[in-house]
Amino acid sequence: MSDIEIRDDRAGGRLEAFAGDEVVGHIEYFVLEAPERALVPVHTIVEPAHEGKGIAGSLARELYGIAAREGIVVAPLCPYVVKWAARHPEEAPAADPELLGAAMAWLEAHPGRF
Repeated sequence: MSDIEIRDDRAGGRLEAFAGDEVVGHIEYFVLEAPERALVPVHTIVEPAHEGKGIAGSLARELYGIAAREGIVVAPLCPYVVKWAARHPEEAPAADPELLGAAMAWLEAHPGRF
């Protein structure tokens, strides 16, 4: 995995994994502002030729790392990130159910965004 670079495209709502100039995986997310600021991952995608290399896990770990550095939380709606967080509770604190509900409401209010 040392040849993978992860970059945050906040404006585009994507955390991307690069192998050279090629995007080999990404997490699509949005930033929720209320009831508190949170990163909300919606989809994790790894290109088929790069599956099984730990890219999705590295993306999830970095998303939680970004949130920790910014002093905010992650409210995962992406099934992969939910499972990853359950396996790594020391790195991925559980989100408040109210926050998860607010994230889901935001997503439903913005059809077509993801």
